Amino acid sequence: MTTSPPDFPAEAALVAQAARSPAAFVQLYRRYYPRIYNYMRYRCDDRATAEDLTAQVFERLLSKFGAYHPERGPFSAWLFAIARNLVIGHRRAIQRRLGISIDTLRAWPSNQPGPEEAAIQQEDQAQLLAAVGRLGERERDLLALKFAARLTNREISAITGLSESNVGVILHRAIYRLRDDLANREASGSSESGKEGSYEED
Repeated sequence: MTTSPPDFPAEAALVAQAARSPAAFVQLYRRYYPRIYNYMRYRCDDRATAEDLTAQVFERLLSKFGAYHPERGPFSAWLFAIARNLVIGHRRAIQRRLGISIDTLRAWPSNQPGPEEAAIQQEDQAQLLAAVGRLGERERDLLALKFAARLTNREISAITGLSESNVGVILHRAIYRLRDDLANREASGSSESGKEGSYEED
């Protein structure tokens, strides 16, 4: 038996109002813009593209309110399905146009920390991005839906067509691979640093 988030009825009512009321649409926009944008930043290679695709999600939403049916599931899952389809279409269009792969992620959501913290985070993020780039497309997609979009495994299941248990297994393995990859490379880097710093004086 499926269950809905505690605020599901209230959200469904807001969605219904947003189809008719600009004020309600603005409220819905403010609620979901950060999550949609973060998802796009996980999947796109630059900020401008993420902003453009995020805008397209809400433009498409305006014309698709009638296609949403609350009884079929949460609005968030339906909205992120729109976002995911836009990303897939965008990536395919680029690959057709340029004839190259764009598997590498070059940007990560940021909370704009201070200079010292930013310097540390940039180094950590660069290592994490490199590790994420070594994952498969499906793993990166699920990580983006889970941690950028903050969707539940059930919502991700509804969007991707994977079973909820399969989503959990793939996420678990992806996180394990990331941790293992980062740990191995950190150990390798420490070993190399130790070699460079050790020598015998004549």
